[in-house]
Amino acid sequence: MKRKAVKRAPAKPGASASVAPHATLARYGKPTLVALAKLGIHRAFDLVLHLPMRYDDETRLHSISNAPEGTPALVEGVVTDNAVKFRPKRQLVCTVEDASGVLVMRFLNFYMSQVKQLAPGTRVRLFGEIRQGFFGAEMVHPRYRIVREDTSVATTLTPVYPTTAGLNQANLQRMTRDALAASDLADTLPVDLLAKLRLPGFRESVNFLHHPPPVAEQPALQNRSHPAWRRVKFDELLAQQLSMRVHYDRRKTVGAPALPARQQATRQLLNRLPFKLTRAQAKALTEIQRDLEQRHPMQRLLQGDVGSGKTVVAALAALQAIENGYQVAVMAPTEILGEQHFAKFSAWLSELDIRVVWLSGNLARKDKRASLDDIASGAAHMAIGTHALFQEAVVFSKLGLAIVDEQHRFGVRQRLALRLKGAEPGSTIQPHQLMMSATPIPRTLAMSYYADLDVSVIDELPPGRSPIATRLVADTRRDEVIQRIRDACVEGSQAYWVCPLIEESEVLQLQTALDTHARLLATFPELKVGLVHGRLPAAEKRAVMHSFSRGDIQLLVATTVIEVGVDVPNATLMVIEHAERMGLAQLHQLRGRVGRGESASTCILIYQQPLSQLARERLKIVYESTDGFVIAQHDLRVRGPGELLGARQSGVPMLRYADLDADIDLLETARAVAADLLHNHPAVAQRHLERWLGGRQQYLRV
Repeated sequence: MKRKAVKRAPAKPGASASVAPHATLARYGKPTLVALAKLGIHRAFDLVLHLPMRYDDETRLHSISNAPEGTPALVEGVVTDNAVKFRPKRQLVCTVEDASGVLVMRFLNFYMSQVKQLAPGTRVRLFGEIRQGFFGAEMVHPRYRIVREDTSVATTLTPVYPTTAGLNQANLQRMTRDALAASDLADTLPVDLLAKLRLPGFRESVNFLHHPPPVAEQPALQNRSHPAWRRVKFDELLAQQLSMRVHYDRRKTVGAPALPARQQATRQLLNRLPFKLTRAQAKALTEIQRDLEQRHPMQRLLQGDVGSGKTVVAALAALQAIENGYQVAVMAPTEILGEQHFAKFSAWLSELDIRVVWLSGNLARKDKRASLDDIASGAAHMAIGTHALFQEAVVFSKLGLAIVDEQHRFGVRQRLALRLKGAEPGSTIQPHQLMMSATPIPRTLAMSYYADLDVSVIDELPPGRSPIATRLVADTRRDEVIQRIRDACVEGSQAYWVCPLIEESEVLQLQTALDTHARLLATFPELKVGLVHGRLPAAEKRAVMHSFSRGDIQLLVATTVIEVGVDVPNATLMVIEHAERMGLAQLHQLRGRVGRGESASTCILIYQQPLSQLARERLKIVYESTDGFVIAQHDLRVRGPGELLGARQSGVPMLRYADLDADIDLLETARAVAADLLHNHPAVAQRHLERWLGGRQQYLRV
């Protein structure tokens, strides 16, 4: 379909993007406003950006006898009979006739006013699917309207919008029409830029998408490849890139302690380590050290696959802050991971006269008070803990670096609360922040949702790590798995048996773990079988993990609490029950608990048949690849960015229209355009942000 040329005036510097970008919805009642808010609609212009998810074709009127069956169609006729019938159940049944035939429309849920409205002799126009049913050819719950013989049919496709309870399509369509008519849809972007990018105008695009003509290419509309869709997706990506870049630049105006690399403690630790840093570790460390020397806060994400050696890089970064007289905070999402860090950092740093303290919500009151006092007085050089670190009672003497492991498991406010612990009263000085993730981030995700961060990547594993063989085993072959465990443990190795998360229920997961532990105790009377789960008291959990680390426990039954932070080189066998219920990232993380020593390791994924297509695809990906970056790319395609980032990532502008997999070309272009606009045309950038974000600062990451 050819698009009509639309004359566009160049955007004037400083001009408003719309007549009232923050125009309210005050004309509507409270119930409507609540429903609109659930859809993310808070201002009139949000209705312009609330685009249809599909379209109905009400532009062609069919005779009843010639209307296609099984697909939505528009027909018209006169009601010849209506009645409330009670067999097979209560329903309103109306007979509609035209010159060609008869059609029945049925309503299983109806109001008595409809019985009067659809009285015999009434001319109605119906839209819905015709199917053969109890009363012959029928429409069940069609969309209908009362018409006169001269009432014209629609001239554009009918938009069907995403909606919610309390907001019907008719009202949403009317409100959107009003918003389109009242809003200034002038372009935020210069005409020469749009010509260069071969993108249509904004007014042309949104009007087309809300009310496409009957001849519009339906496939291009549905798969969002139409030029009008590409314009909207580019604008959305550009707004995201601009917001991220604005925050990135704004951070440069905030002060931070300059921490020059003094190297003495760093060299001492490197000399004591039984291994040398890999090329990727050394490169990441250099990038971090360079950031710490600056007088604005570092915001760097250190990402690497399971077992790539991020922790030692973080320890070396911590030394740079400590050597300059500052404290370091290390926050982990789980006690198991936090205690693992506490053990590692203590072992590495204690010989350097560096005091490391542990802080968690489950500490005894006396121990917690001692840790808090050491942190406040500065006696503790490093504090390692869970969420307890950013509680009000925690006061740092001189915090210079905050390290957040598995950062995607913390919310924006939690990360900000930890950083503010080091903000100096009455000044804009903030500590540096290093975030770590063992869940590799696909390139497109890093380009979009992490565009406000500097990213370091450790993309190689240390030498000497044993390969992990992955095996897919149906639950009907459980006896073979039992024998495999017995053989491995008798030969001196250790094993994990991981129980699944069932229906997102911690209670059911716990019961499964308890049942599995009891069953395996009976199966392996000759082995020491341990149990660890999220509801175990902290002291008991710690004792079990220490026993497993020492080799006293040969088989550890666990829930997914061991997904991160467990490092037992002698564990060479991992069994994951009901693997088909777990996500790609979780399976990969769990698999990474073995293969941490020199012995060959195996991960057995037990699955239950029949497998859904999605579960089959997930297991195939994990079976074929041990590369976390490859798996993460598949995970992005399967689950989308929202799932990958985590529900707690409030504050991140989620993309409604652009697809990171399909629209990589638009993303790359938006990145380049954002940098140019902010540097050379800041007024244009501001207008574009106003249009898409409406000044809502919650869309900027902190």
